[in-house]
Amino acid sequence: MSRPLEQRVAVVTGGTGGIGTAICRRLAKEGAYVYAADMAKPQGERPDNISYIALDVTSEDSVKAMIAEITANHGQIDVLVNAAGIEIEYTIEDTSLEDWNRIFAINVTGTFLVSKYALPLMRKAGGGSIINFGSYVGFIADPQLAAYCATKGAVHALTRAMACDHGPENIRVNAICPGYIDTPMLQSFFGDSGDIESLKTAVRDVHPMKRYGTPDDVAGLVNWLAGDEAR
Repeated sequence: MSRPLEQRVAVVTGGTGGIGTAICRRLAKEGAYVYAADMAKPQGERPDNISYIALDVTSEDSVKAMIAEITANHGQIDVLVNAAGIEIEYTIEDTSLEDWNRIFAINVTGTFLVSKYALPLMRKAGGGSIINFGSYVGFIADPQLAAYCATKGAVHALTRAMACDHGPENIRVNAICPGYIDTPMLQSFFGDSGDIESLKTAVRDVHPMKRYGTPDDVAGLVNWLAGDEAR
């Protein structure tokens, strides 16, 4: 049985996180050779067509080293998923400059750096798909997420600019903007509040479907955007 992403090479930053792991496994299931790029090593076994590659998205040298390894092994990139990201839960008054710079370095500069150095390998492949991770809070805002909201708004603007610049090269650029997804990051958001169950219910009920999203839900959308049906 043919698989839609057979012979494609995919890179997933944040590839060992909750959403990243689901994305890697879905793309691999569809036939892609997948690089799970992250600072944290993966847990458990993985299919033969998923390789872990160490990556610090805030370091230009680290990004260049990853691209050099992929160039040597495959010589192309067909799909890039910029899923690496962190969340900081403060107002701007309570956000330190160090935290502000750190979240922008990971969420925004990381997307810029990895995309910048992946583009030549996408051109070599004849085109491809870049999938960035924004958020619904890049359009509206939740309380005490000032820096996170700012980074996601920046990712949305960067995505539009990249789509304009590289669409003529047959390189599609889109952003996925999730709501609340059931991951360790969401559990960290809930914290250890005394009324945590009420908070969980309130957050769940924000969604019309009255449920959280799952990493597999997101992976399904990534898979569609990565393939030819999303042209």
